[in-house]
Amino acid sequence: MIQDKDFTLRLIRQLTQALEKLLLGKPEESLMQKELDFDSLMKDIFKIDFADLSSKSVEEIVEMVKLREPKDHPHYYEMLANVFMFHYMAVGKKDFAEKAKTFYELYLRTSGIFSMPVINRIDELKGVLNIN
Repeated sequence: MIQDKDFTLRLIRQLTQALEKLLLGKPEESLMQKELDFDSLMKDIFKIDFADLSSKSVEEIVEMVKLREPKDHPHYYEMLANVFMFHYMAVGKKDFAEKAKTFYELYLRTSGIFSMPVINRIDELKGVLNIN
């Protein structure tokens, strides 16, 4: 069981790092290849693909995260925020922007980390969502 948790955390970190590079405009591979990798990683982490995950409400996704170890919650929230931000930037769907903002806020709250890049993304998303 511990090996499964360690493996899942490695997958989460791998996905988070790949998404960070894409969000910063520094992709290492073609987006098509990244898209395929993201879907397989999402299936490994949550047992569903992004399309199924994105159809769930924030509350439902948070409940999925709460089933994991509390110390791992910040990793899940950061990864989810980056996934939704990436897809928002790709397709411009406001629901993805709202979810990205919410998960970035949850990440900051649960991690206790002060991150200007994350705060800047939240502000950018608030502008898109017309939130003061």
